Amino acid sequence: MKTLCITPAHRYLVRFHPKRISHVFTDVLIVGSGIAGLRAALEVPPPLETIVVSKDELAQSNSAYAQGGIAGVMDPVDEIANHVADTMAAGKGLCNAQIVEKVVGEAPERIQELINWGAKFDLENGELALTQEGGHSHRRVVHALGDATGKEVMRALIARARSLPNAEFWERTFIVDLLTHEGHCCGAIVWNRGHGKTIIWAKQTILATGGAGQIFRETTNPSIATGDGHAVAYRAGATLRDMEFMQFHPTVLYIAGSSRHLISEAVRGEGAYLRDCTGYRFMGDYSPQFELAPRDEVSHAISVQMDRTRHPCVYLDLSHVDSRIVRERFPHIGKVCADFGLDITRDLIPVRPGAHYMIGGAVVDEEGRTSVPWLWAAGEVTSSGLHGANRLASNSLLEGLVFGRTCGRGAAQAAAQMPDRFAALPLDSDWPRGARDDDELNLIDLRNSLCSEMWRDVGIRRDQAGLESAERQVDFWNKYVAVREFADPQGWELQNMLLVSRLIIAGALARRESRGTHFRKDFPQADPAQAAHIEISAT
Repeated sequence: MKTLCITPAHRYLVRFHPKRISHVFTDVLIVGSGIAGLRAALEVPPPLETIVVSKDELAQSNSAYAQGGIAGVMDPVDEIANHVADTMAAGKGLCNAQIVEKVVGEAPERIQELINWGAKFDLENGELALTQEGGHSHRRVVHALGDATGKEVMRALIARARSLPNAEFWERTFIVDLLTHEGHCCGAIVWNRGHGKTIIWAKQTILATGGAGQIFRETTNPSIATGDGHAVAYRAGATLRDMEFMQFHPTVLYIAGSSRHLISEAVRGEGAYLRDCTGYRFMGDYSPQFELAPRDEVSHAISVQMDRTRHPCVYLDLSHVDSRIVRERFPHIGKVCADFGLDITRDLIPVRPGAHYMIGGAVVDEEGRTSVPWLWAAGEVTSSGLHGANRLASNSLLEGLVFGRTCGRGAAQAAAQMPDRFAALPLDSDWPRGARDDDELNLIDLRNSLCSEMWRDVGIRRDQAGLESAERQVDFWNKYVAVREFADPQGWELQNMLLVSRLIIAGALARRESRGTHFRKDFPQADPAQAAHIEISAT
């Protein structure tokens, strides 16, 4: 285990005083409304009160954009041990076997639970339709609406959560920072346009804020995925781990002028070939598993092949697959491509990798506790030990379900043992008098520059010179961005993105080997001596 230390410019992004701000009190505060956050909310029973804070509408989350499905052993010819082995192999030596067994073992029950709550998964001959994705040895991925699993799962979870008598939902509300007192988390300071800054005091807090893909120019993530949860956890004193491991999805639709649409792993699972600009099917040169190799291997292969052919993308080819099956399985992808004049049953689909899933995050134990007392975390904001150095396809929604449930249950039990607070704690922010307020900065230009720098030097293929260049540039921007106090999320997001970028770079510089999603051109082989985690803390 290696531990790094990077000190944030400020403990809190804004100055505040408890005597000059609105207060709300709750038993359990859940920050984030994706699959992990809503699953946690379902575990908090009355008479305990819950507030769920959502950065956008409840339906807007990384979870809702998930296409492929949820991995779980639902076929008698498959076994839990197979799913465990596939997850461990994909993680390249950094998975926690105990956590893998816990999460994978719960998968069938968690999937059945969703069915009981009204989620409608695709069926084949009256049974759950299962597909195979990269890195899986069996067909075990359940899916819905063909290629819009996240949308259907979130529909069912939102409907059930909305029926809770003890839950309040604060939509379009931004978490500015977690609050801590004497080392314990006691809630958060949040902001929305209707009420400005508000302190939410909570006996227990669950962080389920999702990922950080927006830090990179090319990404499948929605605009809300700016690493806010990673940043607020770090400023609050939580230990983060494995920040160098950003998973790049191999196949993102690449058409100039379009947004970057995810092309599901399941497309390759159903038989699509990857071809370069000459028509050559190249994956056999890189892996005996061809297109069904784990994501890290496919992304790297595509990157190398693009360099070799001096072409900005490669192509998915489904022309040899039954067109009826293609249309039934991928209606959403088919519609998106049709908007650009592409028929996915016969035309080549231009794709290239994009930042997809943040493997690193707040270290949690098997119950979901972080290193900060009274703070829990679940889902993509965490480093739970499930994914190791590379996430196995369709294990992410599963992790959110399992750890969301565990966190919700644990936080509720802890909150039930704590007395109500009737007075605000004497907190104060660390901003000195005379600190610079926001002034004329072009935040859009800064954000675009950061994303381009991270994609160029901290993307799929890294080296010492590029990482050091990115480190200097991010530090330079941070010197004049971090000292300013902004008044709305646009500025706070940029500050969070700069902090999280710096943590990613630090981890990437420290790991002088190639492992999983982290590839160093100057250290292209895995080093057994470095088969360990890299932790980062603020103190």
